[in-house]
Amino acid sequence: MKKLFSLMMVLALAGCAAMEPHVERDVQRNVGLAIQEVYERALPTLSEDKQRHFAQRLYRLTGEQRWRPLNHAYGERLLTRLEEDIVGLAKPGYAAARSRAIVANYSQRTAKQRARRAMLGEWGEIAFARGLLFRLIQAEYYGLLPTIENHERALGYQAEVDWAAFLTDPAVIGIYAAQVANQAYFLHQLGVMDLRREVEAAFRRHYPPDRVAELADAEYHNWLYGLTHFIIADSRYYQRKVDPEVHAWVLEALERETTGIMARATADIQAEVALAFLLADREDHPLVGRVREALVAGVDPTSGIIPSATGEKGLAGGEHRNVLAIMVLRWPGRLHPGPDLSDMLGERSAE
Repeated sequence: MKKLFSLMMVLALAGCAAMEPHVERDVQRNVGLAIQEVYERALPTLSEDKQRHFAQRLYRLTGEQRWRPLNHAYGERLLTRLEEDIVGLAKPGYAAARSRAIVANYSQRTAKQRARRAMLGEWGEIAFARGLLFRLIQAEYYGLLPTIENHERALGYQAEVDWAAFLTDPAVIGIYAAQVANQAYFLHQLGVMDLRREVEAAFRRHYPPDRVAELADAEYHNWLYGLTHFIIADSRYYQRKVDPEVHAWVLEALERETTGIMARATADIQAEVALAFLLADREDHPLVGRVREALVAGVDPTSGIIPSATGEKGLAGGEHRNVLAIMVLRWPGRLHPGPDLSDMLGERSAE
């Protein structure tokens, strides 16, 4: 009850019409901390993937060592999966069989998931290749990749995939924009191939400024997610700031769309928009302030978290949205790479 009362007091303060800027920032940080406390208490009840997502971002935001154990546990799972795939790639047909299984088991709960399942089913081994690519970049981020036995086999496989055709295809960009931006940067960061400029050009051709206003909500959200992920992926997922000149086109597009973002975007997307400016060292941009105000106003006093656009207050379903809100509201200005888990390899070999 005491914590709930404190949260309600913070939210009441946030609703005051006139606050000094430093007082307002203190209120916003406290709201971020209050959301974090809710999730910290519930973390053991969430799935391993939700725990990984939350702990990874909180480590990179704060550098606090208490987030290492959950990252370490994920690193163990990551190594096991990668080792299975690297062994599997030595067998003919492994990637194709894995791709068929991934498509067959792909969720069909929402229209977006059904569209993505159908799209992946048309692209051969891409379904497997994208999952492997994600695991490889995660291992690289954690300092684990260089000493994984035969990891070159997995990188060599990635080099043989026709990523250029997939990542520049308009139909793929139209339903998969954030992942397209991610995968272009992952491939570059792993030293496999550099498709960043080609993918940027394809994205901008598909979404010229005069088309944006005509987009239905689903594709409008896809466009915004895609824009923000050119910056988020370049930051190595919140491990470093990015060069604002490289991404000036992204920041300008978001700035032009301020009214639409505040009226049409979900809290998740609004938070990622703010993070794009923060990662570009533009914390003083008015859009960051507006998003922070909206996130604070969006907190439900009963649950202590930001519900979905439809009012859903489940902690598991809201983890992505709320950890992004925590990052925007608490933003310290400094990021922490890793964590470096390379010491795990010695631990495993000693077992």
